[in-house]
Amino acid sequence: MDLHGFLKALARRWPTVAVCLVLAIGAAIAATALSTPVYEARTQLFVATRTGEDTTQLNQGQSFSQARVQSYAAIVTTRQVTESVVRKLQLRTTPEELASRITAVAPLNTVLIDITVRDTAPRRAARIANAVATRFSAVVERLETPKRVVTSERPVRSRTAASTSPVSLGITQEAVAPTAPVSPRPMVNLAAGVLGGLLLGAGIVALRETLDTTFKASEALGEFTALPGLGTIPYDRNAPKRPLVTADAHSRRAEAFRKLRTNLQFSQVDDPPRIIVVTSSVPGEGKTNTAVNLALSLAEAGVSTCLVDGDLRRPCVAPAFGLVQDAGLTTVLIGQARIEEVMQQAGRLSVLAAGAVPPNPTELLASARMEEVLRELAGTYEVVIVDTAPLLPVADTVGLASLAQGALLVVRAAKTSRDQVRTAAQSLERVGVRVLGTVFSMAPVPKGGRYGYGRYGAYGRYGELPAPRASAPGEEAVAPAATRRTGEK
Repeated sequence: MDLHGFLKALARRWPTVAVCLVLAIGAAIAATALSTPVYEARTQLFVATRTGEDTTQLNQGQSFSQARVQSYAAIVTTRQVTESVVRKLQLRTTPEELASRITAVAPLNTVLIDITVRDTAPRRAARIANAVATRFSAVVERLETPKRVVTSERPVRSRTAASTSPVSLGITQEAVAPTAPVSPRPMVNLAAGVLGGLLLGAGIVALRETLDTTFKASEALGEFTALPGLGTIPYDRNAPKRPLVTADAHSRRAEAFRKLRTNLQFSQVDDPPRIIVVTSSVPGEGKTNTAVNLALSLAEAGVSTCLVDGDLRRPCVAPAFGLVQDAGLTTVLIGQARIEEVMQQAGRLSVLAAGAVPPNPTELLASARMEEVLRELAGTYEVVIVDTAPLLPVADTVGLASLAQGALLVVRAAKTSRDQVRTAAQSLERVGVRVLGTVFSMAPVPKGGRYGYGRYGAYGRYGELPAPRASAPGEEAVAPAATRRTGEK
């Protein structure tokens, strides 16, 4: 996934990023509100040496102090300092815990020591800082005081005499009670929440895009299947209520079916197929709407067309036109009627409904009698469009497709996975069916102006399913429930 694709994914899945951003900001605000304020008191000490007044001695004392000051800073948090402070101020803590709240820093090339104390009470922080500075000065001066050994006339006995410390520590800045806490920091936490939310949202989008194997564009479908893309049908939320494009002949969806008709006619100029099955990998991809409206578009162009409902499990063609469902293909297959007796008209289009639902649709559709019916229809009409069941759930279409001269594979945008399309295409190839191309259905409508189109989109589903989107299923708006089984198929 390149940068352009990632940005398009972010635009498609912006609700995910927005949710992550809101959650991260809420977590930052909650952390700020629940955190105990911490105050910081500072004090500073100056390390001086007791030397003579000449320049050489002053320089030597300066070098001595700078060499020692780093070691002095490490003594601030030792138990010699903190234990005395805890006892003096009667603190309810241990010397070790107090040491964890003390920081001592000696700036480079200086003889200064900065001591910082953190506490939940501002006045107590100041008292602790001043007490630590006082105790620390005493400890350092005691440690730096040399001891002289005076040997008496008796060789086994000796006595010591303390001398003056060569260094002295003076407090240059006493700690005062701070007025504002150093923690929590609301603006920093808020900025961290915003940044963390954006990164989390981007990460989730990238992960979902990586794991999502559905098709978002017809170009990706064509590259994957190596089949020509004969048409892209846009999504239309009104399609379940109005599945036929004749209800709005100037819509973008109606124009898309005219383009599909034209592309199909010109794709097989040398050997135009007379019998075409329209199928899909799984239910809910819009195959029935494709078959119905493709047949209407062919009839509108003056092509003698017959539409056959070959889905004997969930027939939906007859309800789309308001025709009789009980008599049709199955009636002819079992010999109870001739084709012309059950053929119905929907304007210029001839429609052969499915008839009664049989207990053995797979055997009926792959029978020799079915082959005879298709040949008879092909001898009467220029084009025979057969709506079939989905390929993967049942075996009906595999047997029926072998009797046809071409197949159209309908793929729904952002729903059909690559594995499903691969398996469906392989199923058709194994029975020697010529796949004429793919139809990318329920595609997201590109943003921008319209050129003389009415309301547009994609159309119905095989069962009541959520509306398609430019992203993976389950993320954006859901279309209204289908009111007709045709719109659902």
